[in-house]
Amino acid sequence: MVSTDKAVNPTNVMGASKRLAEIYTQSLNGQESCETRFITTRFGNVLGSNGSVIPRFRSQIKNGGPITVTHPEITRYFMTIPEAVQLVLEAGTMGKGGEIFVFDMGKPIKIVDLAKKMIQLAGLEEGKDIDIVFSGLRPGEKLYEELLSSAELTQPTHHHKISIAKVLEYPYSEANVAISELLVINKHHDNLAVVQKMKQIIPEFLSKNSIYEDLDKTI
Repeated sequence: MVSTDKAVNPTNVMGASKRLAEIYTQSLNGQESCETRFITTRFGNVLGSNGSVIPRFRSQIKNGGPITVTHPEITRYFMTIPEAVQLVLEAGTMGKGGEIFVFDMGKPIKIVDLAKKMIQLAGLEEGKDIDIVFSGLRPGEKLYEELLSSAELTQPTHHHKISIAKVLEYPYSEANVAISELLVINKHHDNLAVVQKMKQIIPEFLSKNSIYEDLDKTI
C-alpha cells in the first residue's frame, strides 16, 4: 500500500483517509492463517507524477503566468519517479508483513524556490516576464509535511534510505469494525458525521483551517 507523509498527524480528510488505509492494511497482516504479506510505504511527493506541482508550474509558465504558490514558506519533500519505484520494490522485497516503511526523502524544498528555478530554466525572469502569486493556504494544508509523528520511533533496516515506523497497531477485528461503521455512515452523505467518525478512529487527526475544526472540540 502506497501511503503519504500527509498520513502523519493528519490535518485534512485526504491525510486521514491515508492513515485509515495504513491502519487497515497493517491490521490485515494480523489475521490468523494469513499467508499474504501486507506492507505499507510512506513517502512524500514524486516529481513529474500526475498531480505534482511541476506539470502545473510548467503549464502556468507556458500560458504566461502567473505561477501560483499557496504560501512563501511552504515546503515539501520530493523524490524522482525512478527513486520512488526502486524504494517501493525494495520495501516489498524486504518486508515480512505488517511494516510501515518510511523513505528518506532528503531535505524539504521550498515550493517558491522551485517555482523560481523553473522560471530561470525556461529562460525567463521573475517579475519581468512572469510573476509568482501567493494564493493562501488551502483548507487543511500544512506549511511543513512530516514523515513521522512525534510519538513515533523508527527502526533502521539494511537499506540506508528505508526505515520502519513504529506506530500504534490496531487488531484486525477492531479496525474492520471501525471502518465498516465509517462506510455505513458514508452512505448517508453526511460529511460532518463521516469526519467525526474518522477523528474517533484517528485521535491525532486535528483539522486545520477547515470547516471541521469545531469537531475537534467534541472528541
